[in-house]
Amino acid sequence: MTTDIPGSYFERTDDHRFKPTDRAGGAWASDEIHFSPLGGLVVHAIDRHRGDRADDGLLLSRISYDILGRPALDECEVRVETVRPGRTIELVEAVVEIGGRAVVRARAWLLASQDTGAVAGGAGPALTAPDGLASWPMGSQWPGGYIASLDVRPLAPPRPGRTTAWVSTPLALVAGEPSSALASYLALVDTANGIAVRQPPSAWMFPNVDLTVHLHRQPSGRWTGLDTTVVFGPTGQGLTSTVLHDLDGPVGHAQQMLTVRPLRGQ
Repeated sequence: MTTDIPGSYFERTDDHRFKPTDRAGGAWASDEIHFSPLGGLVVHAIDRHRGDRADDGLLLSRISYDILGRPALDECEVRVETVRPGRTIELVEAVVEIGGRAVVRARAWLLASQDTGAVAGGAGPALTAPDGLASWPMGSQWPGGYIASLDVRPLAPPRPGRTTAWVSTPLALVAGEPSSALASYLALVDTANGIAVRQPPSAWMFPNVDLTVHLHRQPSGRWTGLDTTVVFGPTGQGLTSTVLHDLDGPVGHAQQMLTVRPLRGQ
């Protein structure tokens, strides 16, 4: 049983280990870590691994997570290594272990920053700002400490398979530690699979087995904008596709592959 630390999803126990609080509890099972804060924790660990090199002008531009197994709500170890070092392009890999078993493997590409403002374009319009939008009680559809911790503000009433919403949280990622804007932003992206459900989770399961995020711009601010579409195929696969926003407009895209299956008795 974890100890709840008010105001955070994790507490650090040593250089590489973190204990989840009850606020990190999953939506499919209360004794699992919701992948959203765990994904943010991976980026937090990558930031720490890079240390003083975090100011070398390399920007995380793509991160792909493969979810290898059930992330139990228990202490996790995050190990990071640089697979392909470079001055303009770098590849970093992170592995999350729980109970001695790898449950997440992530790879992040970092690309050199340079001024391309003269040719920037094509991203699309910004979303309506969250100020003035009503909060949606997402906990009425999903259980778990993580979902209960969120402020979710849809631009219109959520529809099966299609929702655009802003998501934020008042909680820190790791107790007593500042997190980068990117780590805090990515800690909310996996929420996308729960805002536009095609079928009620009481009758169907559709967990994602991965999450891949591509960024054309670094996000800023406390709000993560999710313009999400969910598709179920006829043979047990599904796809959650999201245009990612901050208050200034689109920042990239996220994709989640789903395994779709009826719950027993349905």
